[in-house]
Amino acid sequence: MVGRHPVHFLFLFVVLVFSACSQKQPPHYQATDITGVDYARDFRLTDQTGRVRTLADFRGKVVAIFFGYTHCPDVCPTTLSDFAMAMKLLGKDAARVQVIFVTVDPQRDTRSVLAQYMPAFNPGFLGMYASPEETAALAKSFKVFYQKQPPDARGNYSVDHSAGTYVYDTQGRLRLYMAYGEGPQAIAHDISLLLGS
Repeated sequence: MVGRHPVHFLFLFVVLVFSACSQKQPPHYQATDITGVDYARDFRLTDQTGRVRTLADFRGKVVAIFFGYTHCPDVCPTTLSDFAMAMKLLGKDAARVQVIFVTVDPQRDTRSVLAQYMPAFNPGFLGMYASPEETAALAKSFKVFYQKQPPDARGNYSVDHSAGTYVYDTQGRLRLYMAYGEGPQAIAHDISLLLGS
């Protein structure tokens, strides 16, 4: 039996290493990659202009969806501000991104309220709403938690809610979950990767 020369094995090793390096590496997202999950697949909501929207309306754009309410004192305005700053970082690519704010407080967040609230962050951002029953069903399908707290003596109340953002690629596939506080740079980084994929 003839033995193999060590140089032959070295050559095979080098070929394998170079072939592995030449393969396209998966993108490194700052947010959590949830590609392939079987929830949060679609929505049917009315936006601040009165138009009924579904995810298919935004095909060709990266879509970021966040659930909150306009009376939120911190999480919601911070998240929307971070996305507004991320849009500036993206420059012309921002035209290929749609940020959607879904209210979990449709009793107070009417169409007119959303129409005033959203442009304060970015004129292209959309606020969306549904009936209380539809909102509850949608939140469940998106695995979003929210709970209205007892009102105070003046009738004011807060709503506890999940603080993450779902991000879809240009084909309408759910790809990322961005935790609260990712920051504009991380948001812009991940959206750029999705726009380039």
